[in-house]
Amino acid sequence: MTARQEKDPDLQRSLALLWAGRRRGSRGPRPKLSVEQIAQAAVRVADADGLEALSMQRVAAELGFSTMSLYNHVPGKDLLLEVAADVAAGPPPDLAGAEDFRQAVRLWAGALWAGLRSRPWLLRVPLDHAPVGPNQLAWLDRLLRPLLAAGLVGGEARSAALHLTAVVRGTAQISLSTSSERKRADGLPHAGLTHAVTEFLDEEEYPALTAVHAAETGDQQGPDGDGLPFELGFGVDRFLDGIEDWVAARSRPSSG
Repeated sequence: MTARQEKDPDLQRSLALLWAGRRRGSRGPRPKLSVEQIAQAAVRVADADGLEALSMQRVAAELGFSTMSLYNHVPGKDLLLEVAADVAAGPPPDLAGAEDFRQAVRLWAGALWAGLRSRPWLLRVPLDHAPVGPNQLAWLDRLLRPLLAAGLVGGEARSAALHLTAVVRGTAQISLSTSSERKRADGLPHAGLTHAVTEFLDEEEYPALTAVHAAETGDQQGPDGDGLPFELGFGVDRFLDGIEDWVAARSRPSSG
């Protein structure tokens, strides 16, 4: 046990459920109810009716058990949300067929984008600490591989991975911020929001925003070959440009 775990009982509870609580033992009779079953049921409820409908009572009804039976395995709703989010994340994408580190990162970002778009309730799950579940860590590990292959080391790779994750999640959050956007399927994340504020854009007061909006309206761009919308793909590509430049600059011999 690390020093942080000893000082953070909430993290200990999360780790116990996300790891030991979801493992199925190979000996003895199979339990009638498990953390994994509860998490899967919670995902079904959230997928069907959204995060607002998710409660211990609703999940208990989904499984045909009493609410108190669930509390014997998952002590509270905060932990229920945490294990459900990890189960809903699923396994990370296979990047083995990527041509280079750039394509691998773009494929990873596209897979995360698609997952968040299909399960927008994941963006609203509150967490008191960084994700530590097996699926969440697998996603992080899968992204770290091409970043390390690109030449980043140690904390550089972790910082880059966390930044890219935040960029994808943030863009997805904005894209789903209006009900009109949720109904769209053309991959233009800001279209609904931009349309809503168009009438308030004054060219003198918002000259840059007005110019950008006019350009976007005249040249709408959808998702690219990796499934990334223009807004996200452009940012990811420029970030990858920066990584390549950083690694190249570090490898050049100093002139002194």
